[in-house]
Amino acid sequence: MAEALRSLHLSDQKIPETLKNVSLTEFLTELVAKATTFGGINKQQGTSLYTLGSKMMTLAKDKPVVKEYLNVVIRWIMNGDIVMEPQLSAAMDFARNNFLAAVDEDKLRQYCGAGVTVTSEEIEDTVKSVIAANRDALVAQRYSFNVGKLLMEIRKQLKWADGSKVKTEVDLRVLELLGPKTEEELNPQRKKKAPKDAQKAPAKETSKTAGAKAKEESPVVDGAPTIEELMRTRANFHKVGENYKTDGYPLTKNTEHLLKEHVKRVSGKVVTRFPPEPNGILHLGHAKAIGINFGFAKAHGGSCNLRFDDTNPEKEEEKFFLAIEEMVKWLGYKPARITYSSDNFDQLYAWAVELIKKDLAYVCHQTVEEMRGFNVKESPFRNRPIAESLQLFEDMKNGKFDEGAATLRLKTVLEEGKIDPVAYRIKYVAHHRTGNKWCIYPTYDYTHCLCDSIEDITHSMCTKEFQSRRSSYYWLCNALNIYCPVQWEYGRLNIEYTVVSKRKIQKLITTRIVRDWDDPRLFTLPALRRRGVPAEAINSFIAGLGLTGSQMVINPTALDAVVRDYLNVNAPRTMAVLEPLKVQIQNFASLNLPSKFAVRDFPAMPSVPAISTAEHEVAVSDVVFIEASDYRKDNTDKKFRRLTKEQPVALKYLGLVLSVVEEVLDKVGNVCELVVTAEKATDQNRPKAFIHWVSNPMKCEVRMYDRLFKHKNPEDAEVVPGGFLKDCDTDSLTVLRNVYVDKYLASSKVYDKFQFERTGFFSVDQDSTNGNLVFNRTVMLKEDAGK
Repeated sequence: MAEALRSLHLSDQKIPETLKNVSLTEFLTELVAKATTFGGINKQQGTSLYTLGSKMMTLAKDKPVVKEYLNVVIRWIMNGDIVMEPQLSAAMDFARNNFLAAVDEDKLRQYCGAGVTVTSEEIEDTVKSVIAANRDALVAQRYSFNVGKLLMEIRKQLKWADGSKVKTEVDLRVLELLGPKTEEELNPQRKKKAPKDAQKAPAKETSKTAGAKAKEESPVVDGAPTIEELMRTRANFHKVGENYKTDGYPLTKNTEHLLKEHVKRVSGKVVTRFPPEPNGILHLGHAKAIGINFGFAKAHGGSCNLRFDDTNPEKEEEKFFLAIEEMVKWLGYKPARITYSSDNFDQLYAWAVELIKKDLAYVCHQTVEEMRGFNVKESPFRNRPIAESLQLFEDMKNGKFDEGAATLRLKTVLEEGKIDPVAYRIKYVAHHRTGNKWCIYPTYDYTHCLCDSIEDITHSMCTKEFQSRRSSYYWLCNALNIYCPVQWEYGRLNIEYTVVSKRKIQKLITTRIVRDWDDPRLFTLPALRRRGVPAEAINSFIAGLGLTGSQMVINPTALDAVVRDYLNVNAPRTMAVLEPLKVQIQNFASLNLPSKFAVRDFPAMPSVPAISTAEHEVAVSDVVFIEASDYRKDNTDKKFRRLTKEQPVALKYLGLVLSVVEEVLDKVGNVCELVVTAEKATDQNRPKAFIHWVSNPMKCEVRMYDRLFKHKNPEDAEVVPGGFLKDCDTDSLTVLRNVYVDKYLASSKVYDKFQFERTGFFSVDQDSTNGNLVFNRTVMLKEDAGK
């Protein structure tokens, strides 16, 4: 695999980094194998193939037709039809948007410009032409002119040109026209601010409560059987349209009218939303947020949106969008709508301009360090003239400032004492949905409440740490005279013996302690699903926690108990031998046994009609395999009730009593086979124990997972000196590659769940292939008191 990565011309540093991501490495190896059928890979082709693999891997896994698109794109990369990054990006976009249809090469070629070559001469001529058309403005404005306008015009004319070559040519021609920057242009002076008394302070809003007030937090902390029942009986929230009955909800002269119009738009129905940031994978704590938002809507006949808070393009990746949507659906919820904060960028910008005009926002040039913390000094730019902030904000939008050189700040103070939170910051990063349209992006403090208003959210539910933002939430909506939802806070769910920080999980991945975000030792939702934890058990667990404003810290054994209870009545029993010992039944022919017989899937629950008749077939022959631990060569333990040379044992379901005749030893003296005689069990020869077994089995792999971390809080520096990586248990994964199971399991699908009798609950892993099953241990049959 390393050799495949070298053929992509990756750097010596990049190769080991990529090898840590097993899934990506395997996918890139596939792409390289296809590409090399067309010849050797040069550096530019290697870069394109790496980009193709890293950005399309997740979608290609789930959508087979995407691989057909990739085959076409690989061919075009190798024959020189796709050379430029814009061509490759367009080809990938086409595949993302058309994966439900068969490949249409003509449409794909037209869409991505495959085969189109833009020469240096064409770039030079077009740049000259565009600069000539803007010469007067350039000369007048000099280096304050928005060069982005030139680049956009050139892009329209030369869609498939190399962007870096275009930018270089533009810079050269501008320098040729204007000459070097002057001293003043190199060191621009900040404009003088207006005196403080020239600015009007924002009018204070009144805050009243009317009618019967609902409590901010439910005092009832006991759980319920389902999330819907929990949210129906324990959530004492306001009725739709009665926002004003909530403590702390501010009233303005337009509140009544705005609420009436809001009620009409939602037809009096509850509307909630689950608003994750698409920059990481959801974890168990998010399952609580999903359950509360979707559960409350469902319990009251309403609807819930899945809204991606995609305002930070630096950290957002397509795989996170897909994974979040998949996990919401896996938990059993169907969003009424899938929306994006970026859908509202135009409206959010217009509102920001309105706030500046009302003297409720201003452009600030303080650094992050100067703004950081609480009770900091007032910004020296807070009272600059409105017209100046309007112009500077437009300049921010038009790309005239470097990143970090300016922000838009709101004139309000949060409960925690933080002054004037940032509403917009500059980021020269393309957005996955809006492309290069924007170079300024709104912050959470600014976006969240306004998007809630746009979507007519009736109950904005979030974790307790956002309570400090409630005042700015209400302030912003009312400052803009738009519908104002009510924010409700509930206690965050934390888990012991794990980390859930995106940064820390990424560190675990890059250091190869875990394989990926879905490693079953983690508590991300994909990891829990892969381990075999049923979505229904997670929902039951969340419902059982109750609804409270207090932060909760749970031990994983609490989740294990709920999972065990669910699987006990939903996972069929089967026999599997993890460490097999061969047993030859010497007198098998004389027993007149059938070659196979039926066994109930749930033998302990004959009174449950839905599962009492379900069964599977078990093969039987003169060779069976038992657990090596079920036989002791030299036994001195009187409590050991299984097979020894002096003590017989019975085979479960088959009812045969085995007695040892001979031990077969390997070269080092260990027992590798037993020769036994068998007789049917009767009241007279009833043995002390019945053990599980398999015959004519198929081999599979079993992965036994234990806790990844040794301490409850691996992030506690006092308990774990050296950081959380030092707390990892190197023996938290045991892989058994010689496990025997009945052949009927060969038709099992990924995520199918079984109880391996006497061993634990197991689930089929996604690494399984035809004829090679892989099982993950989900949970043991009983809680391990030693953990």
